[in-house]
Amino acid sequence: MDTGNKPKWHLHWLLSLTLLLSPGVMHAVLPLSVPGEGPLPSLADMLERANPAVVNIATYTTVRTSNPLLDDPFFRRFFNVPRNRRTQSAGSGVIVDADRGFIVTNNHVVGRADEISVGLADGRVLQAELVGRDQQVDLAVLKVAPEELVDIRLANSAELRVGDFVVAIGNPFGLNQTVTSGIVSALGRSGLGIEGYEDFIQTDAPINPGNSGGALVDLNGDLVGINTAILAPTGGNVGIGFAIPSNMVRAIMDELIENGEVRRGLIGVTVQGLNAELAKAFGVANRDGVVVVEVEPDSSADNAGLEPGDVITQVGDRQIKRVSDFHSQAAIMFIGDEIDVRLFRDAREMSMVLEIAENTQRRAVGRRVDPRLAGVDLENFWNPDEPGMSSGVLATTVETNSKAYAYGLRTGDVIVGANRRTVRDISELRDAVLLEQNQIVLRVYRNGRFGDVRIR
Repeated sequence: MDTGNKPKWHLHWLLSLTLLLSPGVMHAVLPLSVPGEGPLPSLADMLERANPAVVNIATYTTVRTSNPLLDDPFFRRFFNVPRNRRTQSAGSGVIVDADRGFIVTNNHVVGRADEISVGLADGRVLQAELVGRDQQVDLAVLKVAPEELVDIRLANSAELRVGDFVVAIGNPFGLNQTVTSGIVSALGRSGLGIEGYEDFIQTDAPINPGNSGGALVDLNGDLVGINTAILAPTGGNVGIGFAIPSNMVRAIMDELIENGEVRRGLIGVTVQGLNAELAKAFGVANRDGVVVVEVEPDSSADNAGLEPGDVITQVGDRQIKRVSDFHSQAAIMFIGDEIDVRLFRDAREMSMVLEIAENTQRRAVGRRVDPRLAGVDLENFWNPDEPGMSSGVLATTVETNSKAYAYGLRTGDVIVGANRRTVRDISELRDAVLLEQNQIVLRVYRNGRFGDVRIR
C-alpha cells in the first residue's frame, strides 16, 4: 500500500493519539499546527496581562527560642545565645485594586508576620501593611503604595463549570511568576477540615508550596480563585489543589477593607440535608435544599420568622442544594446585611428577609455551638477580680453521660481558649471550634489552674 501521500492531518492525529496514550504524559494535549501554516495556540498574550498582578510575598517573623538551658540564669551567664530568632517565609498574592494598592493573599501566608514585603513582577520590592485578615476563610488583605501597579479583574466564579480550563500563577519554591495549567475538577468542595468555611474550587493545575495566595485565572486572564491548599498524601503534588472562589474573595475583601475585620452575625439555625422521604414529606418536588431543624431564640433567623420544618432553597443569589452550600453562604453574611431567603413551608413557596444581627448571645446549649459539646450548657463569664483570667465561657452544666465529660470537661470550668485562639465569649468559642474538624482543644481554668481538654 502506498503511504507516501497521506494527508498531513492524519500524521498529526496519530501524533496526538500517541501523546494521549503515553503513560508519562500527565496533561491534556493542545491541538497541533503545521510549521509555516499558522501559529501554535498559546496563552502568552493572556499571561502578559495577568502576570504583573501576581506578586511574591516575603514575611519575617520573630520566634522565641525554646531551650530549657536558656531559662537557667547560670547558663545564660556563660552562653550568649539569643532568646529570639528571625524566620522568613514566602508566598504569593494578587493585586486586586491598583489605584488603592490592595493585595489579596492567604491568611496563613501573613498571619504571624512582623514585617511583610511584596515583590512585583517588574523587580520592585514594596513594604506592605496588613489591612485585615479572616482566619476562618484563610484570606488577608495587604496595602502597598499605589505606584504604577497592575491589577486583575475578578470574574464571577458562580459561572465556572467543571471542565473549564484554568491557569495557576504564583511563586512555588521561590520561583517567581511560575505558570501551570489544568481544568476545574470539581466545585463546592467542603468538609476537608482545611478552613472553618469551605467552598473550594478543585483543580488539577499543579499547585506547590509558595503558590499559596496566588491567582487561579480563566482563559480571559480574570481571577476565578485564590490558590490555597493541596491534597498531598505523598508529600508532592498529585493534581488535587484547592482555591477560594472569587465571589467569596470579593465579599471578604470588601469587608476587610471597610472594617478591618470580618463581622459575622449569628444566623441561628441548625439545618440538615434533604433525602427522598423528607422531600416528599415537606412537599418539595426535588431533593435540592436544606431542612431547618432548630431555630435559636432571639436570633436573626427567629426574628425573620424561620421555623423548624422550613426547606430553604435559596439564600441571596445562591441556590442551596446541600448543607455545605448553606454554610458557605454564611461565610459572606455580615452584620447589617439584609438577605433574601426563599423556602418551602407546608408545600407552599414563600420568601422572607433575613437581617443579620450582632451575636449578643449570653447563654447557649453546647450542641448548638458544636455537636461535640452536646450535653454542656454554656454562659458568658466575666470576673475582673479573678487574677489572670477575667473573661471566658463558663460550663454551667456538663452531663456525666456526655462526650465532653468523658474527655475531661467539668461543671464550673471556664473556657478561656480553643484551638490556640483566645475565647472571651460564646461567639468567639463558636468561631474557634469551627476551624477544627478533628478535635477541639479547650483551654480551661479550674480551681486556680489552667489546663487543656481535648474532645474528639
